[in-house]
Amino acid sequence: MDHITAMDVIEHLAGLKERGLSPRSRARALSAVKMFHRFLMVENHCPNNPAVIIEAPRSLNRLPDILSGREVELLLDSARSADLNDLRDLAMLEVLYATGLRVSELVALKLRDVNLDAGYLLTMGKGEKERLVPLGETARLATAEYLRSARVKADRKGDCEILFISRLGDGMTRQAFWNIIKKRAAAAGIRKSISPHSLRHSFATHLLENGADLRSVQIMLGHADLSSTQIYTHVTRERLKQLHQDIHPRG
Repeated sequence: MDHITAMDVIEHLAGLKERGLSPRSRARALSAVKMFHRFLMVENHCPNNPAVIIEAPRSLNRLPDILSGREVELLLDSARSADLNDLRDLAMLEVLYATGLRVSELVALKLRDVNLDAGYLLTMGKGEKERLVPLGETARLATAEYLRSARVKADRKGDCEILFISRLGDGMTRQAFWNIIKKRAAAAGIRKSISPHSLRHSFATHLLENGADLRSVQIMLGHADLSSTQIYTHVTRERLKQLHQDIHPRG
């Protein structure tokens, strides 16, 4: 394997670009090449890592899709009823928007992870890192109502440890919640193509717009590096620029 050079790796990445792969996908491919050659070096199959000097492609123009405050309210209103599924969906949406959890973190929440009295939840993020996230009063009340009514009836055996469960009494999957949020968005008349991650993006952006500091948002999102959180400062700047253009007489 010692005949592979940095130029070979660059040509490989160029080929991926020609095939239409995004900068993020090409960065993942480069990471895989680096890790593979690191393994080969450990096993004494090659003397060096030809990919180590190559910088990952960066996505400069990709900003996350977010919802306006009004759109968030419409989405939440679509689940406001006494129906048991609506009570569960509303609690999940409220928790997602109040905490900025990843959808994988949301559906993995266990009953013991949520302390409604203290108003906090404990989640396991990327890299098996735990973090405490404030729940907020609205999400706390929605979750309490779900636990009192909908969840009791869904967990017929009373032995499921997952917080948010299906009507069959088992854990909610990421795909199932993805379908729920699509259905709720359609019912709310939201034309944007949104996903569970849209609420995570909205959570971060709305916090920054209302004066939160970047470091606090980083901690709540569970980002290992502040640079991952800085994308939201670009979003807020773009939103302010658009607002100025739309409203100011000389915009």
